[in-house]
Amino acid sequence: MSTPHNSAKMGDFAETVLLPGDPLRAKFIAENFLTDVVQVNGVRNMFGYTGYYKGKKVSVMGSGMGMPSIGIYCYELYAFYGVKTIIRVGSCGAYVPECKLYDIIIAQGACTNSNWAHQYGLPGTYSAIADFETLKKAYDVCQEKGYRTHVGNILSSDIFYNDQPEVWQKWAKMGCLGVEMESYALYATAASLGKKALCILTVSDSLVSKEETTAEERQTSFKQMMEVALEVA
Repeated sequence: MSTPHNSAKMGDFAETVLLPGDPLRAKFIAENFLTDVVQVNGVRNMFGYTGYYKGKKVSVMGSGMGMPSIGIYCYELYAFYGVKTIIRVGSCGAYVPECKLYDIIIAQGACTNSNWAHQYGLPGTYSAIADFETLKKAYDVCQEKGYRTHVGNILSSDIFYNDQPEVWQKWAKMGCLGVEMESYALYATAASLGKKALCILTVSDSLVSKEETTAEERQTSFKQMMEVALEVA
């Protein structure tokens, strides 16, 4: 079947899909890490590919920016295409000095300033968390390869240009390691459908030190994150 956002047919996607925000980064992963690659989606230029990594069938597709966008793609992959596990591979801004540029953050849980969980009608605040088994595999791969890695809570924000530019410090005080814009929706959607999800991030900038990575440095650090996700897939 196809959806308004995905022209793939049932069986085109592997059981595990990597979701970078940028569809061109999905293309990069497919071309540089996978073999026997087939493009399975191109609707709205949200490129999706399926190939093999070390003999294992794996898919990768862009998710766009923000929770509404990743919410569409992860729901359709889980509900309509038989996908069991989604691993988000993205970038984040660091909230704490311990998280240096190029470090990997594995999101054990995601806080949010969004209203995403309202749809479930829960009488309280929902804690969006990763699948532990997938998280542990990713952490073990990072340790084996000697990558600087942090595991903990992050903030999934609806806001990129905040009218209160120092509000991040309140989240940092509560132990959030960094900020991105998608993981809460991914984790909540996976939970609602009985699926697995994990978010692996590379620190691309720091709100503490005000440092930012260059394009070349981001490419190198992102490759480490991609490799970890593919080893887990």
